[in-house]
Amino acid sequence: MLVLSRKKDEKIIIGDSITLMVIEIKNDKVRLGIDAPKDVTVHREEVYAAIKEQNAQNNTNCETP
Repeated sequence: MLVLSRKKDEKIIIGDSITLMVIEIKNDKVRLGIDAPKDVTVHREEVYAAIKEQNAQNNTNCETP
């Protein structure tokens, strides 16, 4: 894992098409702005886990005995 330090309004570039920007730092929270192509999905970790779980349940329900 690459660990970087950034201050407010500083950016991190990923590849040629994804930019992360520190929008705000307040107490123990950091707000990030993410600029990515429309074909790249971006989710918070807990949302991604819920989507994966729902997909797994749907696949289990669709299987025929």
